[in-house]
Amino acid sequence: MEKGILIVLSGPSGVGKGTVCSALRQRIKDLTYSISATTRAPRPGEKDGVNYFFKTKEQFQSMIEQDELLEWAEYVGNYYGTPAGFVRDTLDSGKDIILEIEVQGALKVRDKFPEGVFIFLIPPSLNELQTRIQNRGTETEETIRNRMSVAKEELGMMMKYDYVVVNDEIDLACSRIESILTAEHCKRERVMPAIKKRILEVN
Repeated sequence: MEKGILIVLSGPSGVGKGTVCSALRQRIKDLTYSISATTRAPRPGEKDGVNYFFKTKEQFQSMIEQDELLEWAEYVGNYYGTPAGFVRDTLDSGKDIILEIEVQGALKVRDKFPEGVFIFLIPPSLNELQTRIQNRGTETEETIRNRMSVAKEELGMMMKYDYVVVNDEIDLACSRIESILTAEHCKRERVMPAIKKRILEVN
């Protein structure tokens, strides 16, 4: 059985990772979403076990000590991490899985899963990024300044990714990502085992 592909969708805070990821899951029905753990407070409408596993800092520290996270990082005073077991089980079952995580976490995943597909989502402009963060209505002016400062640093890390996708319109961004996944599934190294098996069976 061909293993699933690990897709890592990353980019600066406010770029629309969550929105694009949700739209992708509507378009690609068999795409599995890996739920991250975090210590930040839920935003309006977010549910535990659906958007994130919301943890206290003590609970998160315990997960780190028990080696239950594929990666974890601290971002603007909160912790984020990816539970490891679910990701590995999904890939072994032949299903694709998408991780929607911050840049620090994505780079740690790259160290452990270099065969993954790493996609960096960027805004049309920095002004647009700041507008999106402000429109959330959940951030203080100081937090917005901090997020913009971090975002500028993170944009410099896009060279560590396989693909860069501009999130100007949700549907267009999703179409670009779908094209990337189609191409990845057609890569020679992914399809050769199945082709060799068919050739051997014919002979």
